[in-house]
Amino acid sequence: MNAGFLAGQMLIAMPGIGDPRFERAVLLVCAHDDAHAMGIAVNRPVDGLTVPELLKRLEVKSEIEVPAELVLMGGPVETERGFVLHTTDYDAGDHSLAIGEGVTLTATREVLEAMAGVGKPPRRAVLALGYAGWGAGQLEREIRENVWLTCDADEDLVFDQDHRRKWARALAKLGIDPDRLSSVAGNA
Repeated sequence: MNAGFLAGQMLIAMPGIGDPRFERAVLLVCAHDDAHAMGIAVNRPVDGLTVPELLKRLEVKSEIEVPAELVLMGGPVETERGFVLHTTDYDAGDHSLAIGEGVTLTATREVLEAMAGVGKPPRRAVLALGYAGWGAGQLEREIRENVWLTCDADEDLVFDQDHRRKWARALAKLGIDPDRLSSVAGNA
């Protein structure tokens, strides 16, 4: 791994990852440097919790009919904290973090209000609770140990609601048939 690190890339969990929280997970790496890495799972919906329901619980008044998309479990760290991955047409200035081509992360009430139609909402967005985090060198070690594969992010992998097929679609971007993928790694 070189100085560019993996921010803006997707992580694809390998079979046999050994952690049910990440089995068949697809994550967008939001931050990655020498000290840490942080990502949001984009294919782990919270059972039965939709964005309109969560906005109502948070007392965010909606001025539009918010699509009944599922809230995602972004990862096991700080699961009470919300994060919104969205297209770059919405910008909260210093409160937004550009992640990669066309994707930004914002964790403010204002982005929730924008999603509810107060101001201009982002063209596409997903709301996630929690995140996945790694300490210095941990993610790099896990990649060397074949825990994760990486691929380029694209808008549909990040934002579409076909969560059940995202893992297989991410693997297909690498030319990998999930039925032929083994949890056993070897060395040549």
